[in-house]
Amino acid sequence: MKAIRLLEWKSEPVLADIAEPRPGPGEVVVRIGGAGACHSDLHLMHDFTAGQLAWGPPFTLGHENAGWVHALGEGVRGLQPEQAVAVYGPWGCGTCQRCLAGVDTYCENLAAAPVPGGGGGLGLDGGMAEFMLVPNARHIVPLPPGVDPVDAAPLTDAALTPYHAVRRAWPKLSPGATSVVIGIGGLGHMAVQLLKATTAARIVAVDMRAEARALATDEGADLALAPDEDAAERIRHYTGGRGADVVLDCVGNDDTLALGAACARSLGELTIIGLGGGTLPVSFFGLPFELSVQTTYWGTRPELVEVLELASRKLVRASITTFPLSEAPKAYRKLAAGELIGRAVITP
Repeated sequence: MKAIRLLEWKSEPVLADIAEPRPGPGEVVVRIGGAGACHSDLHLMHDFTAGQLAWGPPFTLGHENAGWVHALGEGVRGLQPEQAVAVYGPWGCGTCQRCLAGVDTYCENLAAAPVPGGGGGLGLDGGMAEFMLVPNARHIVPLPPGVDPVDAAPLTDAALTPYHAVRRAWPKLSPGATSVVIGIGGLGHMAVQLLKATTAARIVAVDMRAEARALATDEGADLALAPDEDAAERIRHYTGGRGADVVLDCVGNDDTLALGAACARSLGELTIIGLGGGTLPVSFFGLPFELSVQTTYWGTRPELVEVLELASRKLVRASITTFPLSEAPKAYRKLAAGELIGRAVITP
């Protein structure tokens, strides 16, 4: 079968022929309907070198995946051939306290995981292929009625990641609160929708691109700004001088982190979602008092079920551009150049 493979660090992906997978005991083979092209894949291609991670190339890309059950390994129960499913992307050990709660992202027994700190498309073969082997049926999440695998694929990360950040901030997102989303890309445009669907807070979107700001407004943002030198002042003015209760930084570089800290309210939250490589200086008077700053990684399996339920009720939907498998490298080039709005989805 055909697959988009990363053969070595510091290289571009290639279309290659590999063997079609066969399921062993407890495993599932999924016929892929859609595989999202994530910005973090660009970091895999361009930024990492041997030894930085516990795993490495070669492997098939694609960690946002959905499709149909193709084959079931011995002992798998509760799934049927041709059933529409999504794949929960992070694969932990399955037995530690975190994994038993569905939080494989924070697995505490990485030595027993299929690939330490990774998953399909992250060290093991992912979904940018005709078929994908999932090593444990617990990573398979049935799709609700009316949710197509092409639409569901980006929800497994581009929606699940900001949903986890939004969900943990719900106590601070009251009707009188203001949330700020910095970076209206694949994750950011979903963050706006998730805030709109699950909270009554006002939403401010920040992005350099006029078309991204327009998308944010269409998705429910109350105010859309460019990240110019007076952006923080405008946000404070919009909030009556108080600042934002919750800031979701979907970029994570030096400039966006500085903006997030400058516009945040005391007792608020600044969550760093994007892998932009920035740093945030911390000192006693350098941040609003009791501003909580945290990073998050992906989301939980139960949260993915909730995201898919929101999608089935038409409350969230990724803005996607589809590409055939052979054009996946083109999709990544457009992603790197900032030419895509929303998410690119590869459709084998």
